[in-house]
Amino acid sequence: MTITAPSPEQDAAAFRAEVERDGVLERLLSSSAQLSYDPEKEVDWDAPLDPLHDGVNPEWCTLYGTDIWERMSPEQRATLTRHEAASVASIGIWFEMLLQQMLLVDIYDKDYASSEFQFALTEIADECRHSIMFAKGAQLIAGRSYLPHPRLHQAAKLLKLTARNEVAYTSILVAEEVLDVMQRDWMRGASVAPQVKTICKIHVVEESRHMKFARHETIEAMRGISEVRRKASALQIASVGYFIVKSLVQPDVYAEAGLDVKEAVAAAKNNEHHHALMRLSCVHLMDFLSEAGLLTPAAKRLYRRVHML
Repeated sequence: MTITAPSPEQDAAAFRAEVERDGVLERLLSSSAQLSYDPEKEVDWDAPLDPLHDGVNPEWCTLYGTDIWERMSPEQRATLTRHEAASVASIGIWFEMLLQQMLLVDIYDKDYASSEFQFALTEIADECRHSIMFAKGAQLIAGRSYLPHPRLHQAAKLLKLTARNEVAYTSILVAEEVLDVMQRDWMRGASVAPQVKTICKIHVVEESRHMKFARHETIEAMRGISEVRRKASALQIASVGYFIVKSLVQPDVYAEAGLDVKEAVAAAKNNEHHHALMRLSCVHLMDFLSEAGLLTPAAKRLYRRVHML
């Protein structure tokens, strides 16, 4: 057997790639050290909540623009938006717990001295704070939290055990990109509760680093993979996106606002206004997936079913 040593050009290219990789991660670590927030101090948890303050911008409510919305009182609308915000926050906690475990599994064998290992732990620490922040926020604005469907809740345990490389990091990106666009709008909403605005601001700033890390790791993982693996990964990632988006607003939110759940679910399912906002929130994500080779025909079909594409 003949072993061919890498050429000087190949050595140089590998060295440049490693330097660039470390540079990106070092900058992310530096950003974390300089620009991170303590929700316990930043959010005014003790301030009274105006009953007419919204949890999300009304335009983002799943029933906005429907006949049901037109029949609702201002109090009902505010209540619904707060419970929708609590539902989104709760599903965020559920997925953040999964991603923390995926990250721990992925870095288990990595070099402890590497920037990759250290930033992954930094991200996990951020996500722990975010989950506590979301839990307190849901309790504040809605008095409760929400869980995904029990079967999905159980099935998702397989994801944390099996997701590796591009599947783990792109799944993280799919979830965070959708929330990022929503929260950038909510944090500027005139009628949105001040506490929710602050929560959104903290999450947007800190998640921007996490999304950059996820993109970086996805690109690294995609180098030289087989066509079979690429297509399989694309479908698995799309399945994650499908179930996350489908779970964001749980049906119980409509009952909390005094609505007929069956009628409200049907109206939300056919609300073209909300579908258009979802597609808008996923534009940059879909561009990235396409560039990375992860927007296959099978994946597109799943994304279209939940109006991400």
